[in-house]
Order: sequence, then C-alpha cells, then structure tokens
Amino acid sequence: MPGQPVRESSGYRDRNSTADRALDILQLFSDDKLVWSGAQIAEQIGVARSTGYRYLKGLVGSGFLEECDGGFRLGPQLFELARLARKGVGLSEIARPVMRELADAVGETVLLTRRSGGAVVCLELEEAAHPVRISYERGHVLPVNAGAAAEVLLAWASDQEVTDLLAAVPLRRFTSRTITDEEQLRARLREIRRNGYAISRGELDEDILGIAAPVRQPDGSAAAAVSVAALRFRVPDADVPRITEAVRTAADRISDRLHQIES
Repeated sequence: MPGQPVRESSGYRDRNSTADRALDILQLFSDDKLVWSGAQIAEQIGVARSTGYRYLKGLVGSGFLEECDGGFRLGPQLFELARLARKGVGLSEIARPVMRELADAVGETVLLTRRSGGAVVCLELEEAAHPVRISYERGHVLPVNAGAAAEVLLAWASDQEVTDLLAAVPLRRFTSRTITDEEQLRARLREIRRNGYAISRGELDEDILGIAAPVRQPDGSAAAAVSVAALRFRVPDADVPRITEAVRTAADRISDRLHQIES
C-alpha cells in the first residue's frame, strides 16, 4: 500500500539485486496511486535519490515505466507482457464461454484465476447484470492465503509447493476471518481438497462470499480456479449448494476442454 516501504512488506530476505529493486518499484503502483515521483519512489524503496533515478532510467528505457506529469507511471511493455501471459496460459478462449453461461445461471460475477508465485492473478472475468457490481478486473492481483479461489489453488498444489510458499510469503490478515495460522490453513486446504471446492465468507473482504473449484490439468494439479464472487447479503444460505454445484460443473467442463486440446 502507498506510504509503506516495500522492503518491510515484501516478505523477502536479503533482496539487494537490481532486479529486486526494479520489482519493488513496479509493485508500488496500485489503483490508489497510479503515478509516483522519483523522490517518492526512492524513499519507498529505501535508496538515495540518485540511485533511485538510476533504476528509474533503466525501467523507462526498457518500457516498463514512462514519464508523465507528476512523475512516472506504468509503461506499455507491462501491458504487452500481460497480453503474452494471458495468451500463453491458453485457458481464456476455452473458459470464457463456460464462464459466461455460469454468470448468467447464477447471476453473479465469475472469475478465472491462476497462481503466480506468491500471488493470485485474475485472468478473466464475466460480470452479471447487477445494479451493484463487484470491483474486479483482468490483471487484478489477489493474496494467496485469503478467498476461495486462492485456497483452491493452494489445495491442489503439492505439499512442497505449499511449504516453500508459506516460507516465502507472510500470511497477511485482511479481516477477522482470514486464516493466518499455518497449521489451520493446511487443515483447511486438506478439507477443500476432500470436498472438491472452497467456500469463503468474508476472508478477504467482509462483504464477499466466494465459491471456487479447480480447473485441473491431466496430471491432477490445478491449472486455474473458477470462482463466483458475490455480495454476501445477495446470496441466501439455501442458494449456496446450487451455486457450488454450478461452479464445480463449470470447472469440470473447462478441465475437459483443456484436456482435449492438450491430448
């Protein structure tokens, strides 16, 4: 978040390389602050202004940042990388028609998410025609330890992946319902895997109900997660089983189509 030094919140240790600094700078940008001055960036990453401007010059030269009134903003090279990342996943074209049907059937926003290191990234979304909309968008980065989609992606990761991830990424608390205890989280992941789906109520946002299921690769691991995100007050408890089954069916359909292409 703006105003907090990156090195204190990144969760990494002994990060001193130029690449680490460049990543720290790029991670400063958010919906709340799209433009940073050179002086602000240097202060946030904890370096002298002259050193900060040297990093900025390199990022501008490579197209990852561009100069604008007031400082620096994200550059076109990031959008190109995002386009290639989505294209490389190969899931979007397969998933979108199924996601659209799911959104129409349940009347809520549907997300396709994928884990990327210590975060979860929204690859695609389909919005329902609701007067009150939930604010997600493609490229939205979500934490790895909160919410149904993130927990599904962790539940179908290997034990070693989960161990490595928990060693590198702190379990941040977002609401009173967020799980921040490692053993409790592992127990929840085992339960999710047994059930075949995850339901979260207010773990990332107090007002959000999430229901997610894995899109599975031929080897059984999760290629992505399909999830419904809804305002909790809009979904009666009696409707949760119906939506859960619809999410699981959609995830299975996408999995089957993915297997057909890869076979």
